[in-house]
Amino acid sequence: MTMRPDLLLINIGQLATLKNKSECPRTGEDMKDLSIIEDGAVAIKDGRIIAVGNTDEVMSAFSSDDSIPTMQFPKRLVIPGLIDSHTHLVFGGSREHDFAMKLAGKTYMEILEAGGGILNTLRHTRSSSIDELEAQAWGFLENMTQNGDTVIEAKSGYGLNVENELKMLRVIRSLNERTNVEIIPTFLGAHAVPPEYEGRTGDYVDLVINEMIPTIADNDLAEFCDVFCEKGVFEVEQSRRILLTARDAGMALKVHADEIVQLGGAELAAEVGAVSADHLLMASDDGLEAMRRAGTIATLLPATAFSLDTDYADARKMIDMDLPVALATDFNPNCANESMFFTMALACYKMKMDPREVITASTINAAYAVNRGDETGSIEVGKRADILVLDCPNPEYISWRFGANLTHTVIANGQVVYTKYR
Repeated sequence: MTMRPDLLLINIGQLATLKNKSECPRTGEDMKDLSIIEDGAVAIKDGRIIAVGNTDEVMSAFSSDDSIPTMQFPKRLVIPGLIDSHTHLVFGGSREHDFAMKLAGKTYMEILEAGGGILNTLRHTRSSSIDELEAQAWGFLENMTQNGDTVIEAKSGYGLNVENELKMLRVIRSLNERTNVEIIPTFLGAHAVPPEYEGRTGDYVDLVINEMIPTIADNDLAEFCDVFCEKGVFEVEQSRRILLTARDAGMALKVHADEIVQLGGAELAAEVGAVSADHLLMASDDGLEAMRRAGTIATLLPATAFSLDTDYADARKMIDMDLPVALATDFNPNCANESMFFTMALACYKMKMDPREVITASTINAAYAVNRGDETGSIEVGKRADILVLDCPNPEYISWRFGANLTHTVIANGQVVYTKYR
């Protein structure tokens, strides 16, 4: 007896499944292969995909039951749900006044001395209740969902003491429990040195290692540990100690690497077996090659370069050397970008990525950047039904319409969480 679907999607103009070669991140020329089915269809049962093919094939399996809920999407493009694999979703306050000062020519240090910058966010995050942090983050999350996200990684890193890092991670867990969109928690206690430890970075590293990581691990609050490995913040050896401690505690690893100077963050990410190294504007060729050999994904964040008005990461070099590339928004108080669509357009315009490469980088490769490649990121039988229907006819159209939200329908874990469907 054929299993009865909970939902059928049929008459899809173009169904970009990305199902070929999905057993690992895509590299090189394979990043342009979206495995498109014309007049496609998908059958969903209990949050999982149970059939994929053209409409005639899929419908023939269920033709005897015309009571199955069905949605038709002619002339539309359907892709896997977007995966934002690097965000700072939870924080207190906002930084629009910093933005105005920056436009007026104030330097970062001048903004910091005026009470702005990360110290502003630290102060507001520490003074905010769990409910206040969750309410603000929920608004951001709703916008991200309506922009096609079905998986979002979310970091701590604005509490910078035991109590407030735990508070941020508990907010992330609560958000995950409220939505069908998956929110993946990352501990980023090593994001900056808090003011009470100014001039004592080593003591703060000891706090992260000896108190934060064990407490977070005991409470099962973070899947990943990340470190801002940067000159003047956390040097390579300090970052290594934190990452190895987190790995021993059972966390997977990520690294903010080589964003501002060529410090060796890419090499460190490869050495410790990090799942991804992110930013990489200044990464050395040796570091990128080490990442390629180690299987570490390069997660690029073009909106950060846009917001800081700096150069962009060399995506073309990375792709040409067969390093797997993912894209993410880096949504944070200094880069208030909630849109993967904007991120994808920037990747095309400023990093010279192909429109099909950016879809791969925002779906299957981003899935692997959060250890979800066997669960989501492509549309194939057995995977979770995370699916995005777009108001556009083909992959190239997405980045051509830069600045537009092309979302028509978002399905997360088999549930319709947003739709314009009539």
